[in-house]
Amino acid sequence: MIDEIHVSVSSDADIVTARQKGRALAAQLGFSITDLVMIATSISELARNIVLYAKRGEIILGVATDHRGKRGIVVVARDDGPGIRDVKRAMESGYSTSGSLGLGLPGARRLMDDFRIVSEVGKGTIVTARKWNQ
Repeated sequence: MIDEIHVSVSSDADIVTARQKGRALAAQLGFSITDLVMIATSISELARNIVLYAKRGEIILGVATDHRGKRGIVVVARDDGPGIRDVKRAMESGYSTSGSLGLGLPGARRLMDDFRIVSEVGKGTIVTARKWNQ
């Protein structure tokens, strides 16, 4: 049984660590090379948003199992930052409050199978994403 893996995120080096640990866990779960790249990229985007907007937070990695016994990886990005004022708009490709290309959250969502955001202004954001092993 694989326990949850917690990676504190407050710098670019932490983004790399979260990406590497997520990729390693996904490899243990038997994901394809293509899926490993998608999972690692999604983790990078979520961790980068923590550094850009909240300054610090954490990525939690774990094993997901559905009601049919299918396994996958779950990635939770959690922070106590400023929160997202308009989640719907933040999920639009090209929307950015930092001057970036606005691909982070929408890109991470496209790469994963399940994606959910809970955010409260002034309290922080929790993004939960899952990728199922086909």
